[in-house]
Amino acid sequence: MLKARVIPPAGVVAASGGNFGLAIALAARELGHKATVFVPSTSPEEKVGRIAHYGAEVRVIAGYYDEALRSSHEWAAETGAVEAHAFDQPEVVAGQGTLGLEIMDQVPDVSSVMVAVGGGGLIAGVAGWSRGEVSVVGVEPELCPTLHAARQAGGPVEVEVGGVAASSLGASMIGEQAWLANRWISESRLVSDGAILEAQDWLWETCRVLAEPGACTSIAALLTGVHSPEPGERVVAVISGANTGNLTTQV
Repeated sequence: MLKARVIPPAGVVAASGGNFGLAIALAARELGHKATVFVPSTSPEEKVGRIAHYGAEVRVIAGYYDEALRSSHEWAAETGAVEAHAFDQPEVVAGQGTLGLEIMDQVPDVSSVMVAVGGGGLIAGVAGWSRGEVSVVGVEPELCPTLHAARQAGGPVEVEVGGVAASSLGASMIGEQAWLANRWISESRLVSDGAILEAQDWLWETCRVLAEPGACTSIAALLTGVHSPEPGERVVAVISGANTGNLTTQV
């Protein structure tokens, strides 16, 4: 059973490419706690600015997510702040997983759910809620293939990180929570950076949905045929993350 934590004066600390940091900053503000968020220098200014706007102290660290995570660990050790992990903490995964419950409630005849994967918190939560009731498909950039590499190796392994979606999907290794949930993940698909950017443009031009590159992987898999639904299959493609600037700046 998950237990509530007492938040000390130092508040809560997290590392994030941006999206989780926004959630932490907003939650801390609403609950009256201090929040410190470490972000990698690769995070877009739009994300960093919004985290600060919500009241968190933002510390920018050179590199990718893993460098920011190491700095957040050091901060927690120095100050006593409570750590909130973006994708590999049971409380966080349980919260993210409520998306799976909402999908099954709102789309009762859903056959499959396609979810972008970075560290794997969101897909771990969705797969944990479904527990095989529906097919859960992970979709990753070719340049950030944490789940795909783990499934091939038989366990989490480090991968190189890069590409247009690294700011939100740039973990170097799949989380343990996601690997535990792998038993309920049906498939793992990879999409190219080019396909991601085309999907981003398609979402805007066709649906007027403004999504960041990492949020477009599921659509990219469908548009390119990397994932082809069976006849009659009811597919839900999760689009999670709208923290982006002008589309023309993403290439």
